[in-house]
Amino acid sequence: MGNGEWGMGSGEWGIVRKFLIPRLLTPRLLTPHSLLPTPHSPFPTPHSPLPTPSSRALTGIININSTQTIKRKPAMVATATQDYQITWEKLPDDYVLPDEPVDNINQPPLAAALTESLEITGRLPENALTPTNYGICATLNGRIVIKAPDWAYVPSISVAREEVKRSYTPQLQGDMPVIVMEFISDTDGTEYSIKPTYPPGKWFFYERILKVPNYVILEPDTGSLEVYRLIKAEQYLLQAPDENNRHWITEMNLYLGLWQGTRGNRTGYWLRWWDEQGHLLLWGSELAEQERQRAEQERQRAEQERQRAERLVAQLRAAGIEPEV
Repeated sequence: MGNGEWGMGSGEWGIVRKFLIPRLLTPRLLTPHSLLPTPHSPFPTPHSPLPTPSSRALTGIININSTQTIKRKPAMVATATQDYQITWEKLPDDYVLPDEPVDNINQPPLAAALTESLEITGRLPENALTPTNYGICATLNGRIVIKAPDWAYVPSISVAREEVKRSYTPQLQGDMPVIVMEFISDTDGTEYSIKPTYPPGKWFFYERILKVPNYVILEPDTGSLEVYRLIKAEQYLLQAPDENNRHWITEMNLYLGLWQGTRGNRTGYWLRWWDEQGHLLLWGSELAEQERQRAEQERQRAEQERQRAERLVAQLRAAGIEPEV
């Protein structure tokens, strides 16, 4: 994981320890209401009075117990999700983003490899976005929240690419991510944080705010891979791999799985894509090696043909026949 937990509050690790183990053992143990903020949080609680019609017009909330979207002005889209008012606003140009180094040396090569194979095989549309350690924004009750997954895939952006150089706001600037990935580092456990109060934890943000369909957590050193699927737009459920130890990602029409080997100067576990027929999507270095082997095979075939022709000429001359050249 990169240092993408921007705006993390203190004490979050205690929440992780408290809820992580039961959550992993029983993925559906926690209900949406068990994750709701406390009465002292900045979010409304389930027992807060419903807004009056006039206040709804001001806040953008349509139905406090449903998920709906309304446009408020060109620079903002508002969504009411259960008891939270979420607005999708462009990050202000003067907003200072944290300038922190990536704390996991595995993150850059793993992310680059995921994107490269999509691009080379023509599975990365021109208007798609594959952010790596890059801010994805939402505004909760008027307060900006930014999380930076180690890798994500957005099928289509609706604005010029220059507008999403610093950050990306779903709904306002394009599609929601269909998959987010975190590569575990040894520094914290924020990948599992279900902290609902501001600033919310990563798990909570991806599951309850963005509602990303697929959440992937990889421990690069051991190859431990967890793939979670959002069930009924409500909660993540740990998915079992298929007989090939791969996971079908419906929104990308691809399988995702582990592969062990070397790319560049890194040897270890990698996340790789396979197509629906089970063919591995190759990296550029692998395609180059394939071409080198093909050229070598062609050279050897031509050499064998030349030697065969020379033997034939020698046999003819031995029989007193001068072959035509």
